[in-house]
Amino acid sequence: MHRTIFTTPVVNTLLRGFSLAVLKLTGWTVEGALPPQAAKSVFIAAPHTSNWDLPYTLMVAFALRLNPYWMGKHSLFRGVYGPVMRWFGGISVNREQSNNLVVASAQAIREADGPLQLIVPPEGTRSKTRYWKTGFYYIAQTAGVPIVMAYMDYASKRSGLGPLFQPTGDVDADMAAIKAFYAPFKGKNADQFETAA
Repeated sequence: MHRTIFTTPVVNTLLRGFSLAVLKLTGWTVEGALPPQAAKSVFIAAPHTSNWDLPYTLMVAFALRLNPYWMGKHSLFRGVYGPVMRWFGGISVNREQSNNLVVASAQAIREADGPLQLIVPPEGTRSKTRYWKTGFYYIAQTAGVPIVMAYMDYASKRSGLGPLFQPTGDVDADMAAIKAFYAPFKGKNADQFETAA
C-alpha cells in the first residue's frame, strides 16, 4: 500500500500530538485499543453522516496509533486533491464501475508487509440509507481477518474500537448482530443513520 501520514516519520509524531490536543479541547474521549490479532483487519466506520467524520476519524486513528486506509468516492480524489487524499490514507472508489473491489481489497490486506486497517463505511454514503452494504463483511471474510467495530458517537463525544467480529458465513445473522451493536450510537446528523434490517 502507498505511504500515508500514518507511516511518515516525524509527521506522524507531530500529528499525533496535535490530534490528542484537539480531541481533548473539543471534549472527545477515545476508547479501546487494537488487539494484536487485529493488526490486519477491516474497520466498520459507523455511523457515517457528515464530512466531519473524516477529520475526527483521522485524529482518533493517530490517538490509537493505527495504520488505517479508508475508502472514499472517486470525486474526492480529483485534481490536486488526489495526492493529498491518498497521503491521508484514501483509496479512490468509483461506485459506477463494476470492478471486484472485494477481491482487490482482500489481496492488499493479505499482502501488506505490516499492520493495515481498512476502514469501510457500511452505508456507502453520508445520506440516509436503510440498507447497509456488505462489502466490508466480504472483504474481511475473503482476507481471513477480523472485523473491528469502530464507532463515533457524537451524542456522548466518544469514539473508539469496540469488539472484534469474526464473520461466520451467515450474512443475515451476522449483519443483524453488527447492526444491534451500532443501534445506540448517534452520528453528527443523527436522523440520517439507520440500522434497520
